[in-house]
Amino acid sequence: MIAILIVALAAGAASALMFASISSGALISLLLYFLAPLPLMVSALAWGPLTAAIGGVAAASVLGVIFGLPYCIAFAMMVALPGWWLGHLALLGRPIAGAAGDGTTQQPPVLEWYPVGRILLWVAAFAVITTAAALLTLGSDADTVTGTLRRGLLKVLTTGEGLPSGDIERLVDMLVILAPLAATILAMVTLTLSLWLAGKIAQTSGRLNRPWPDFRTTALPAMTLVALSVAVAICFVGGMPALLAQIVTAALVIAYAFVGFAVLHTLTLSLANRGFWLSGVYAVVVMFGWPIVAMFALGIADAVFGLRQRYLQTRPPPLPAE
Repeated sequence: MIAILIVALAAGAASALMFASISSGALISLLLYFLAPLPLMVSALAWGPLTAAIGGVAAASVLGVIFGLPYCIAFAMMVALPGWWLGHLALLGRPIAGAAGDGTTQQPPVLEWYPVGRILLWVAAFAVITTAAALLTLGSDADTVTGTLRRGLLKVLTTGEGLPSGDIERLVDMLVILAPLAATILAMVTLTLSLWLAGKIAQTSGRLNRPWPDFRTTALPAMTLVALSVAVAICFVGGMPALLAQIVTAALVIAYAFVGFAVLHTLTLSLANRGFWLSGVYAVVVMFGWPIVAMFALGIADAVFGLRQRYLQTRPPPLPAE
């Protein structure tokens, strides 16, 4: 128990420092800020979710004492809760009916692990919650939120020189629309990356208490496509519902884009120089951003037409999990 407490406090301290580093204004602090859940996720996957819970509560309490209640709440919502819950879900498993281990040979039961696609939905939920909560601190209606964003962006951009006022106005109008979407996408990407890195760290240390998942099989529940369609429709309603629907849409689009990458990994199994082509796709997406739309389309196509299932039915069994 003492070891768990030490690990919990160390993980909580690391997450709190990464979260609070944003106040320094340094560029690297932005990366540390968004990766703040990583230490808690590592502790959850390697030592159990209780460790992450203890570390998260301790870190949130200390931040609340030093910086005030808003920092405590922000850390709890954006770092501690996702770090603990996602780590808990990643270790959640249940015995498969009819596939229990052999009691004679003392084999452990065969477990069915919580689906990666459902974990991805939880990541999307946390991205939506944190972005929506941040927007609601600016106002309770869409006009107030966009007005506050616009004034803040105008204040920042007009401090520089070189842009005519008309260009600044147009740039601000565009950023007011894109800022909530960009915040949601960034939260989705960094939370997913943090969980993946935490799993790799725990696996490398030999403390990951589950087999490494086969990400090629990642799939979202069927109702996710319905939820995306409803969110897109609400985007045209106007007002605060439309603003929140845009955030939900952005999160689900990125979720389907991640599924698109899983589909791509499956459909390229028989390609020569497969690693080169996959690396090229990832590089293009990271460098330019907009090709993520192609991955989203691939994820949607798989959800509608079952591309992976059709491909695997006509091909030899897939290679070992990556």
